[in-house]
Amino acid sequence: MSVTRSRLGKRLAALTFSLAAAGGALGAIAAPAQAASAPARAGHHDGAVECRGQGTNPDALVRYGTEILIAAPPSTVFKTQTDVERWPSWQDAVATSKRLDHGPLRPGSAFRWTTPVPATPATPATTLTVTSTVQQIQRDHCVRWSGPATSDAINIDEGTHVWTFTKVKGGTLVRTEETWTGDQAEADVDLSTQALGAGLETWLQDLKAAAEARTGC
Repeated sequence: MSVTRSRLGKRLAALTFSLAAAGGALGAIAAPAQAASAPARAGHHDGAVECRGQGTNPDALVRYGTEILIAAPPSTVFKTQTDVERWPSWQDAVATSKRLDHGPLRPGSAFRWTTPVPATPATPATTLTVTSTVQQIQRDHCVRWSGPATSDAINIDEGTHVWTFTKVKGGTLVRTEETWTGDQAEADVDLSTQALGAGLETWLQDLKAAAEARTGC
């Protein structure tokens, strides 16, 4: 892996705006070898990933979609995912997370979360700050949020992230898709997509572990 690939990968991988920014946020890639080979799975799902009829940015050049089966009911998975202030307790990539309003998440709810970006041979350590605003949400079924991510070293103009939670045999099928826009993210679409994918795959594994722990699986 080249120095350039390693640098950008570390900056972009954990953002999972998660931009999702756990989320996705941009910490170190949990599995560098996997991140380097992970395909950009646009169109990976059978059908669009949408919440109340709205999906990711259709014009975005950087996008990644994936899914996972979690052995827990949708209500547990949904609660784990949308209790955003508890993200740091189960996602190593998320340093802080704070609601900017009160009550249950609803359209217009906003939250700000941060992720550390490690130093590289070319840049000092910094912190990425993501501000996410809920656009659509349906209890136990789906959520969609979007917003920018900024730091001294890198900026993403807008990340749009959609999650769906479907009851299936064995638990909950979680499907997610995220897009990034902005000059920096689009400067190397393939590399940004790999970094986004690595962050989302790690986020799903962390969500699975956290939700299944709640149910005693």
